[in-house]
Amino acid sequence: MSRIVAIGESERIRGFPFAGVSAIAAGDSEAARAAWRGLPADVALVILTPAAHAALEPELEPRDGLLWAVMPK
Repeated sequence: MSRIVAIGESERIRGFPFAGVSAIAAGDSEAARAAWRGLPADVALVILTPAAHAALEPELEPRDGLLWAVMPK
């Protein structure tokens, strides 16, 4: 079974675990990049905060079976 992960500032993603989504707090650009690079193979969807998206934009290349979406501001 595939998993969903949210990456971003803790105040923006703190409620996701209540819906069964793994939340990875990333308070700065380097933490967001480390979280992205460390995603397990069974992750199918990544939800990014706008700040995490801005940090990751240069690295967001298509991966087989991995989708990503950006939360609204």
